[in-house]
Amino acid sequence: MSLWLPFRARWKLGRKNSLGGSSQLPRQDYNALREVCLMEGRLFEDDSFPASLHSVGSGPLLRKLPPDLQWKRPPELHSNPQFYSPNAKRLDLCQGVVGDCWFLAALQALTLHQDILSRVVPLNQNFTEKYAGIFQFWFWHFGKWVPVVIDDRLPVNAAGQLVFVSSIYKNLFWGALLEKAYAKLSGSYEDLHRGQVSEALVDFTGGVTMTIIPAEASGNLWDILTRATCNRTLIGCQTHSGERVLENGLVGGHAYTLTGIRKVTCKHGPEYLVKLRNPWGKVEWKGDWSDSSSTWELLSPKEKILLLRKSDDGEFWMTLKDFQAHFMLLVICKLTPGLLSQEVGQKWACTTREGKWKKGSTAGGQMKLPRDTFWKNPQFLLSVWNPQESTRFLMSCNVLVSLLQKPRHRHRNCKPHLAIGFYLFRLSKYYGDQKRLPPEFFWKNAPISWPEAFLTEKEVSRELHLEPGTYLIVPCTSEAGQESEFVLRVFSRKHILHEIGCHTSAVFSKEIVDQNAGQDEFFTKLFEKYPEINAMQLQKILNHMTWSSLGSAQPRFSLDACQGILALLDLNASGTVSIQEFRDLWKQLMLCQEVFHKHDHNQSGYLNRTQLQAAMRDAGIMLSDDVCQLMLIRYGGPNLQIDFVSFVHLMLRAENMEDAFQNLTQDGKGIYLQKPEWLMMTLYS
Repeated sequence: MSLWLPFRARWKLGRKNSLGGSSQLPRQDYNALREVCLMEGRLFEDDSFPASLHSVGSGPLLRKLPPDLQWKRPPELHSNPQFYSPNAKRLDLCQGVVGDCWFLAALQALTLHQDILSRVVPLNQNFTEKYAGIFQFWFWHFGKWVPVVIDDRLPVNAAGQLVFVSSIYKNLFWGALLEKAYAKLSGSYEDLHRGQVSEALVDFTGGVTMTIIPAEASGNLWDILTRATCNRTLIGCQTHSGERVLENGLVGGHAYTLTGIRKVTCKHGPEYLVKLRNPWGKVEWKGDWSDSSSTWELLSPKEKILLLRKSDDGEFWMTLKDFQAHFMLLVICKLTPGLLSQEVGQKWACTTREGKWKKGSTAGGQMKLPRDTFWKNPQFLLSVWNPQESTRFLMSCNVLVSLLQKPRHRHRNCKPHLAIGFYLFRLSKYYGDQKRLPPEFFWKNAPISWPEAFLTEKEVSRELHLEPGTYLIVPCTSEAGQESEFVLRVFSRKHILHEIGCHTSAVFSKEIVDQNAGQDEFFTKLFEKYPEINAMQLQKILNHMTWSSLGSAQPRFSLDACQGILALLDLNASGTVSIQEFRDLWKQLMLCQEVFHKHDHNQSGYLNRTQLQAAMRDAGIMLSDDVCQLMLIRYGGPNLQIDFVSFVHLMLRAENMEDAFQNLTQDGKGIYLQKPEWLMMTLYS
């Protein structure tokens, strides 16, 4: 259990950790503390995580700090500080002197999903209205969402530059404050040094992680990535061990964020590319498809313009083959286990149980010899069945088992993770649930699933395909006598789970409520039906959609409109778009619907010039009066008003032009195009 120092006497303290350590995080009431500070006219100071070296740490990190370290609040660092800006580039964070690339790689993945980000980072916080120097963040901590309250004093050098995480936008501070909250949860900034991407992804989502070794998934890795990117997933990866920048530009033993994939058409055939970002915000891959690679000349001018950005911003493309050769781990995190199964139209359910390995009683270690102490480990009875099971066919059940170990000390790095795993046995008869199964059971019955290796990670998980029936799960450490607490999670369509011999009642699985489950099902079915989508298919899809925010003014997309949309998305002039490209289109359509509905005040189905300017501004696109007038002449009707279908076309075109400008500009002020590039960008789109 993660334990915390007391803050003030009025806060209740949690129970003592039976495995040793200090006290728990104080139960700080964010709203009450802020109101007190506002009433007293002072800024909040968090005594439980003070602005001192105590919060930084006591080890090697101290040697990396500037000699004149200071702690300052954002209003002291910038004349116009902002907590968060939806118009800022999504990948705007850069790593500081802490070795927490694993944390930042997960955080960058989080920024790709606004709804998941807002669960961790309440985006309505600011430095103006009711500002009291206090901020709050939420993390999924071993089965429950917990708030972490901090003050906004941040470590800076003499020039006022942030020492740890910073943004490329010098007036944005949400990333630095989130890192501080995570450091508080972990014990100190120094406790963020070294970790696994999967650990932070779970803390940000409470989701399910899959760890894949790319070199061993050569046959179906592209399919896995395609399914992952078509669903709501967060993806990180890690290079082979080492701590230096290699000749090819990659950093050894370093975590990266996977931000996209793309199948491109070269002159010699298709090429499969992945897009990655270095949390440093610089230092990139130097091989094929890097920013300076000649392989970009194999693409059409339009595809090259819209994909290639020659900027040392840490983001780059590489082939799937090179990715498999140079990356050791690929971690995919999803909020529900739907990615693991191609079943659609069914709900997932989850059960969570806590337990502990205690020396002398429940810390039995792994199976070694027939008469070892393995039987002493906690034992969990699992009954699974398929809700669609018929009398004629016994369908296998998809089950995901996740085992997480809790920290054994207040400071995350003080006691490293134990090597953990779990075994699964099939039960052919009922043994009763009041006593643990005796040693004789394990002498006579072999497990049907066991750890291929015991891993020193926060979470280990395994996907299982089980026949309906009763099973026994035995979580354990690699060695007997090792003490820790753990959380066992089971995901399936339908199951019951309870611990044998602990006198607790059986726990029925609780259905997972995922507001995006229907959307994920939609993309799964669509992907099976249309791996590539042409203009007629796009028209059919868009006209069968229900645009819930647009009320009675449901849009009708003509074939000509769909051909125009397709031309903007179709970079390789194939006449079709892939499911990944359609997924990007879907996100833009949802944004278009939101801002159009917001500014169509009388629900007429049209926007005038003032409303169009406001809607585009909300979407992060600034139009001058003259340009807005020209857009209404080009995309609007005779009365100079624009309907939803034309608004979508305008938004997509504006996004394309912005991307093209950012990719081509050298100084942020202008661009140079060759004639074929100019014709491709203007005529085809």
